[in-house]
Amino acid sequence: MVNMPSMESAVFHVALREQFEAFLDEHRYALHDSLTGLTEEQARRSLVTSKTTLLGLVKHATFVEKVWFDEAITCRSRTEIGIPDSPDESFDLDDGDTIGSVQQAHQQACAASRKAAAGLTLDDLVRGNRRGPLPLRWVYLHMLRELAQHCGHADILREQVLSGVPRRGQVVSRDLGVDRRHG
Repeated sequence: MVNMPSMESAVFHVALREQFEAFLDEHRYALHDSLTGLTEEQARRSLVTSKTTLLGLVKHATFVEKVWFDEAITCRSRTEIGIPDSPDESFDLDDGDTIGSVQQAHQQACAASRKAAAGLTLDDLVRGNRRGPLPLRWVYLHMLRELAQHCGHADILREQVLSGVPRRGQVVSRDLGVDRRHG
């Protein structure tokens, strides 16, 4: 096995902005890839009492990208952008949401985020967030915190989905396995 340098060591000596962007992209890719190799049913499987599913997490991450890199930078409203008003609604899945469509929307949102922030410095203020003016550096730190949290959620959910953990509301019988009458 070849010992490859870690992403952290690859960006250790670069400018802070490049470090932020490398870590953001690492987390973006991890969330995107959390859906890879799953069936549509597995991606939609509900294992917790909240709306959180693997597909919903990636859809929510798309919302978050648009809140912080479109709404905050362009000052456009959520209605103009075409995103829900609340974070809770961003987890809602439509019948047309598929792994492919959600991953594609997420990739497009990430590309748009990179483009929107490209002309700004870390000290430039973004004025479209509900909290008021914030430096881009704060946006990057907040996004890292949020994406890291969601990557952790995705890791746990993916592990449960792939290990055959029953859906929320299903009863597991010792003799018969999963009782689908309660799902």
